[in-house]
Amino acid sequence: MQPKDHWEKVYSTKAADEVSWFQEHAELSLKLIRDADVHSAASIIDVGGGASTLVDDLLANGYRNLTVLDLSAAALVTAKTRLGANAASVRWLEANVIEAALPERSFDVWHDRAVFHFLTSEEDRHAYVRQVLHAVKPGGLVIVATFAEDGPEKCSGLPVMRYGASELHAEFGEPFLLLGHEKESHHTPGGIEQKFVYCFCRKRVQ
Repeated sequence: MQPKDHWEKVYSTKAADEVSWFQEHAELSLKLIRDADVHSAASIIDVGGGASTLVDDLLANGYRNLTVLDLSAAALVTAKTRLGANAASVRWLEANVIEAALPERSFDVWHDRAVFHFLTSEEDRHAYVRQVLHAVKPGGLVIVATFAEDGPEKCSGLPVMRYGASELHAEFGEPFLLLGHEKESHHTPGGIEQKFVYCFCRKRVQ
């Protein structure tokens, strides 16, 4: 089964609040964006945002230049339906992030909770980092969250990579200035604890 087929099946057969990664509110992600003093007019992309409620909370906090990218059309439909009329103020991209035709130097904030850790091949990880370098403005904020070293070894039946903060930042390297990292204990709808690590950095001004 190809990855797109996998995720279309997941989002077509489970409610958004039944998947293991569901958060009623993406509180830590929102906090990191707020704490970085991101302007309400900033261009923000949520990579793998799918049915996530982060876009709802960003809109509620006055952010208006929002893009949500996801591989699954079904996930995007879920988010659009939930937002109703507000969905028209968001750009929706159905694409694989490592293949998407993203505009150059266009995003002030790149946010990804739990896409990067599915990239188990070095080739795919390098392609992802190239996309970040291409699409994020110099000085832009990059927030990437993955399973931590003591997190699950699989998610939704797929193998994942697990990272410590230094290892995760090392995947992005010198072009990105590490600002800090946070740990999160996520509790799935089924009550299982999952450990995440969030790294946040700035793309260096060249």
